[in-house]
Amino acid sequence: MTPDAPAPEAPPERHFLQAALANRSFVIGLVITAIVAAMALLSFVWTPYDITHLVVADRMKGLSIAHPLGTDHLGRDILSMIMIGARNSIAVAIVAVGIGMGLGVPLGTWAAARGGLVDEILMRFNDLVFAFPALLSAIMITAIFGPGAINAIIAIGIFNVPVFARVARAGALSIWPREFILAARAAGKSKTLITIEHILPNIVALLLVQGTIQFALGILAEAGLSYLGLGAQPPMPSWGRMLFEAQTRMMIAPHLAIFPGLAIVITVLGLNLLGDGLRDLLDPRLRRER
Repeated sequence: MTPDAPAPEAPPERHFLQAALANRSFVIGLVITAIVAAMALLSFVWTPYDITHLVVADRMKGLSIAHPLGTDHLGRDILSMIMIGARNSIAVAIVAVGIGMGLGVPLGTWAAARGGLVDEILMRFNDLVFAFPALLSAIMITAIFGPGAINAIIAIGIFNVPVFARVARAGALSIWPREFILAARAAGKSKTLITIEHILPNIVALLLVQGTIQFALGILAEAGLSYLGLGAQPPMPSWGRMLFEAQTRMMIAPHLAIFPGLAIVITVLGLNLLGDGLRDLLDPRLRRER
């Protein structure tokens, strides 16, 4: 290479990594999310104590070396319960978001591709679903079909469908008028093939950011349903039910509510920061502004 030759340009992956490491929201959110996920994965193979083993003599003990977060009203280790509760919350949120994305994205992109009456009917149905508060509707579904983690997943997933349908439709509608789509149509490609080859790859970043937001909302919804006794059932721990069981003991053992409450707040905060960071990194308009 001659002295006057320009230096080779860094690959796009390196630019993205540098931007990601420079984005404070993304880094903090990723670290918090990774810690919670690692704690949940670790609970599959190890927890400090067996949560099914009740030690009444150790009930409502404060923070100690043996029990870093104390024990509950049945003598169970709170740290162990929070670890397993993280596993349950993440599992419910992942499946619920998967249901919403798996059904909502095809519906939204189909409505954008077809337009006309199909688009109008689907969007009005979305408006009908949005007219009911999601958590109250989930409570109604789980109250009808019975409490349990499976019904909670279905209830939360159903109300993720219109969210992803709207996001996918809006993203697709912004891409359909572009020149490369017109060229694909002129080449004889069907709307389905164009959607798969061109529309979906161009809205995946938008869906990823929305998925992070819905993941955080799914954890909140699961905690709310469990608090009402409609989520995961005993002996399986849940952050929401831990709060419910602690509400009558706040004055004598505040740690029973503080730690599961902090687990919910920190997890949702981490996911929201991660979503904000991803939006900053993946949205070209925000990149230009920066």
